[in-house]
Amino acid sequence: MFGTGETRDPEKKAQSPSTHDVRGIGDEIEMVRWLEETGRYRVLRKLKARAIANAPRPGFPMRGVIVDTETTGLSARKDEIIEIGIVAFSFDKTGNIGDVTGIYCGLQRPSIAIPANITRLTGITDAMVAGQTIDIARVQALIAPADLIVAHNAGFDRPFCETFSRAFAPKAWACSVSEVDWSARGFEGTKLGRAVDDCFALLEVLAQSGPDQGNTPFAELFAASQRSRVRIFAEHSPFEMKDNLKARGYRWSDGTDGRPKSWWVEVADDMLDEELRYLRAEIYRWPDADPPIRRLTALERFKA
Repeated sequence: MFGTGETRDPEKKAQSPSTHDVRGIGDEIEMVRWLEETGRYRVLRKLKARAIANAPRPGFPMRGVIVDTETTGLSARKDEIIEIGIVAFSFDKTGNIGDVTGIYCGLQRPSIAIPANITRLTGITDAMVAGQTIDIARVQALIAPADLIVAHNAGFDRPFCETFSRAFAPKAWACSVSEVDWSARGFEGTKLGRAVDDCFALLEVLAQSGPDQGNTPFAELFAASQRSRVRIFAEHSPFEMKDNLKARGYRWSDGTDGRPKSWWVEVADDMLDEELRYLRAEIYRWPDADPPIRRLTALERFKA
């Protein structure tokens, strides 16, 4: 997960210690530190899941939840959750993570046979979910106190979770894919695997920070969740402009989800004026064009 490859640097080769030098570094921790300080290696560590704290430490008054789902398909309207993983944790207002305060992982038998491609992707079979039901009361008990719900692709997980239980609907959500600049932190990928193990893995990644990176990824994510964004709907834009809009990152809404039937894009609040200037000059070619906009906070973002 989040793997990075070795960067080959011929100029540094002469500075690298010999095998004898490496063996003389000392204990394991010192060896790992040396490898990482070269800037050419990232050492993978075996994940050790945090234990649930009997009494969460003081100084971390806020509650977060990491959630991960496996489903029978991509549509929250017709497909179903077959596995959910939840890790609840405490944190403070600057984004420092405290303790794990609760864990839940459950399987559920869907109303249809699990498609073969979903089994290949997730490893979940019909036999594994036979007779299984997710404990909705336990899920809701973990979600109820949450100040922030984090998912590693919230645009996918939030609609499924809200369909499963309305307890998810009024909560603030954050997306650890789109709201953390992983490439700036030296990570090449953002792919996770399955359910509660992935929640623990994501918690550890969000809690880490390199020596030159300042705040943790979770602090970056929490700060991003506090900023509002704006969704702009290029309603009634000329049909021949669709390729221009698509190239700029606009997506199509067919109107079935309550949004205007139009191309739309989501931008940071401070980019609104620039995007409106683009639409008026390049798309509508009319200086008084006034496309619909909708301001979004973490309470509304990533909904279907």
